[in-house]
Amino acid sequence: MATYVAEALNDPSKFFKVQLYTGTGSSNAITFNDTDTDMAPDLVWVKKRDATGDHYANDSVRGVTKKLEINSTSQEETDANSLTAFGSDGFTVGSTGAFNSSSNTFVAWCWKESATSGFDIVTYSGSGSARTISHSLSAVPKMIIIKNRDTVKSWQVGHESIGWGNGIYLNETSASQSDNGAFNSTDPTTSVFSLGTSSYVNTSSDDYVAYLWSEKQGFSKFGSYVGNNGGSNGVFVYTGFRPKLVIQKLSSGSGANWIMRDTARDTYNPMDNQIEANTLDAKEDNHAIDFLSNGFKTRANGLNQQDNGETYIYMAFAEAPFVNSNGVPCNAR
Repeated sequence: MATYVAEALNDPSKFFKVQLYTGTGSSNAITFNDTDTDMAPDLVWVKKRDATGDHYANDSVRGVTKKLEINSTSQEETDANSLTAFGSDGFTVGSTGAFNSSSNTFVAWCWKESATSGFDIVTYSGSGSARTISHSLSAVPKMIIIKNRDTVKSWQVGHESIGWGNGIYLNETSASQSDNGAFNSTDPTTSVFSLGTSSYVNTSSDDYVAYLWSEKQGFSKFGSYVGNNGGSNGVFVYTGFRPKLVIQKLSSGSGANWIMRDTARDTYNPMDNQIEANTLDAKEDNHAIDFLSNGFKTRANGLNQQDNGETYIYMAFAEAPFVNSNGVPCNAR
């Protein structure tokens, strides 16, 4: 029997978009170029595609010009020429090279904050003592990413598949490791998430931002799979939708990057146009996967994707639900 998504998520583009654009070197208003519903973004993650350049996150809660470098430990900076405005269906970038250098090509992954789609942005000040922080998802978070805004620290990641007594870092290639100090070895709930005393998440008086995602049927999925070193006969991962973005990371060992693939940069299978969230490298053409109508399938061997017996965590967001609220299935690519 088919499982239908909620009507509000029939159109995933209301809550998540991927935008390609070419830099101008001066103020550049970007309008989302899809034909779907308009979306005012709350989180914009920008990366230069055709040359080396850092990843940056700007959001509407901290303030549009406050940028955080995702692939490094750097503290928050205010840059009046980075992202300069969130629009009703896009955003505006200034003259800063990492956002808008002339003639370079860029990609922006953009989310709208909404309990309906399971995304929340929370800012807080650290206490130095174990505590809970409220969120607005009205659902249990499956993945949480936290950054100390005031101090040089790595990006702390919690993911249901590695357990909340463990942690992993978004800007590193390290494996998941035991870390009671991050999420206090306590599962998040529908109203709060827990923090230990780690300086990555809870130093007294330091300011933090947390990005939280809950799982929404037909829109988002957070899970893990075990590699089989099977080449084109790799691992099929069911998501319940045709993906628009998949980010995957080896969690059982070290040395692998956070690999990002999306349908804006790769319009057909196999998808081999990867960007690494933890490096400033330009796009690379390897480690292919396929995006299917109801999930994705690994196709190439290697540490970054499907080493035999190794565990990989992932986060995925939909281009179209496998079956919408009216019982209409989506097409394969």
